[in-house]
Amino acid sequence: MENMNEVNVIELDKKLNSVFAGRVVRKDLTKLIKEGANVPIYVLEYLLGMYAATDDDESIKEGVARVKKILSENFVRPDEAEKIKSKIREIGQYSIIDKVSVRLNPKKDTYEAEFSNLGLKDVPISANYVKEYDKLLAGGIWCMLKMDYFFDEELKNVSPFSISNLKPIQMPNMDLNEIIEGRKNFTKDEWIDILVRSTGMEPTQLNDRVKWHLLLRLVPLVENNYNMCELGPRGTGKSHVYKEISPNSILVSGGQTTVANLFYNMSSRTVGLVGMWDVVAFDEVAGIRFKDKDGIQIMKDFMASGSFARGKEEKAASASMVFVGNINQSVDSLIKTSHLFAPFPEEMANDSAFFDRMHYYLPGWEIPKMRPDFFTDRYGFIVDYLAEYFREMRKRSFSDAIDRYFKLGNNLNQRDVNGVRRTVSGLMKLLYPHEDYTKEDVEEVLQYALEGRRRVKEQLKKIGGMEFYDVMFSYIDKESLQEEYVSVPEQGGGKLIPEGMGKPGHVYTVGAGESGMIGVFKLENQVVSGSGKFEKSGVGSNRGVKESLDTAYRYFTANSKSISGSIAIKTKDYLMHIADLQGIGLTPQLAIAELIGLCSGALEKPVQESTVVLGNMTVGGTIEKVEEFANVLQVCVDAGAKKVLIPASSVVDFQTVPSDLLIKVQPIFYSDPIDAVFKALGVG
Repeated sequence: MENMNEVNVIELDKKLNSVFAGRVVRKDLTKLIKEGANVPIYVLEYLLGMYAATDDDESIKEGVARVKKILSENFVRPDEAEKIKSKIREIGQYSIIDKVSVRLNPKKDTYEAEFSNLGLKDVPISANYVKEYDKLLAGGIWCMLKMDYFFDEELKNVSPFSISNLKPIQMPNMDLNEIIEGRKNFTKDEWIDILVRSTGMEPTQLNDRVKWHLLLRLVPLVENNYNMCELGPRGTGKSHVYKEISPNSILVSGGQTTVANLFYNMSSRTVGLVGMWDVVAFDEVAGIRFKDKDGIQIMKDFMASGSFARGKEEKAASASMVFVGNINQSVDSLIKTSHLFAPFPEEMANDSAFFDRMHYYLPGWEIPKMRPDFFTDRYGFIVDYLAEYFREMRKRSFSDAIDRYFKLGNNLNQRDVNGVRRTVSGLMKLLYPHEDYTKEDVEEVLQYALEGRRRVKEQLKKIGGMEFYDVMFSYIDKESLQEEYVSVPEQGGGKLIPEGMGKPGHVYTVGAGESGMIGVFKLENQVVSGSGKFEKSGVGSNRGVKESLDTAYRYFTANSKSISGSIAIKTKDYLMHIADLQGIGLTPQLAIAELIGLCSGALEKPVQESTVVLGNMTVGGTIEKVEEFANVLQVCVDAGAKKVLIPASSVVDFQTVPSDLLIKVQPIFYSDPIDAVFKALGVG
């Protein structure tokens, strides 16, 4: 089997070299040279493309030697900057490779260049270069330059360095037809492998699902205004694509950012990064901070509409936004205790409207940590060529691919539909630029697109409640009218309320915590021999919680005889612990649940399985109505409850509950506290 694979790989290399002659490069050459020079991959492969884009070993050797020579002589290493400056001075003219950024100096009305490795500032640069390559003004680009040196004593404030020739290290032109025609020679699986190899990974070492995730990382590069986030463990290459693969994307490392830098600078009247780059990626979302109060609001507007207002002007830009970050705990525990957007900073993490603008949530935890055998040494596109193909594809839309065969189910609102369509469009551009695909091809892409948007919606439901209730995403086959549902793998097990009988004295309740969020709480009661004390732990300093628990104990001691003659009060101590299962702050609505817990412990009878107790009471035993009934019920169902004990006064609220929620739980009504105890323990 291995050999068969080996043969296929070599065949694919041959085919790729013959169909895309001069456009591909052997990826291990990049690795070979990359280790010695800290330049982005697209710079290296630009040079390799000039001198080593072939599969003839002899020419490759010569080409690599040449690239190494160019890099060793002309690439400026920061620690050798002084040496290079001196060379320019001594020889009078010298070629270098460096990253150049330009700003306008309005005092002198000239453009001035800054060199990132050479450490030179204020070097005059001709306006022609700036007009031709506007990215010089935003973040800068890697260039090959001829530098001149001329010192004039008369001109005090002028740099003796000047630029006599500048050439960006990026493909000057790209014929999209070449890709479209070339694609016809490969199967879907071969093409996926080629794309994965072009980014430097070895597809034979990865399963299909991981390959799809790697493709999705490329979607923001081919699709305008595409918003995506990927959270997962460290070391899975989340930001690699945006930093190394494309000269059209910029990685903003976590930390402070400003509206002026990102969107629009009022004083200089220039559009920020979103106007200059195809993709703005935020590395380490936990660190995103805006200096401006309205930063997140402007970002939300931009993510929703691709435009933003500053001052009197409305500006449009097509940049995609990518949010990359680390999840440090296990996904299971995140799903149980909060939501998958938790690593975002506070001011975003509770803002459902911000996350609603995400088109896809890529499950970073499914991508393995990078190991040496995941990196390929076979052929792939020169990344620069790839980047230009992506760039050209931004001008087209493939989002109508769905409509040929399918329509989307009724649980998707406008934002969901938009997200799914964009993902489909992006993946179709990557996989089928020649627009030759079958119904099955579209279905595969559609399922993948629905899953990622549903992952967003599932989290929104946790943050925002009923407003985001519809998460049962589906699509309908136009011919057979059959409806298929798409689920999210990690939503599976791991319920807060386990199945099966619990221990006597243990009871679950759901209510609004201190934070205002609705959560699940577990009360554990234990009965030991003693002198009639009631001891509570896990309560903290919350008075409402203490009072509610004391109410329950008082009612219990006063009414124990009506419940059962076998309950002993004076000779026992009752110990109680409360656990806040979702970390949202305790709820004070505990009296009925605690009463049931005390009786369950005293009678050594467990509460019915998978049951949640709702409701609260006063000292006199008056039952209070349940607030936010529909939301509370939703939380019960999400936590895994099968039965819910409900005060009779809440019957009127049932009309606020969506019907598909009602069929998931069995409601049990009680009229007074003692009735609640009997029904919870399942005794007459």
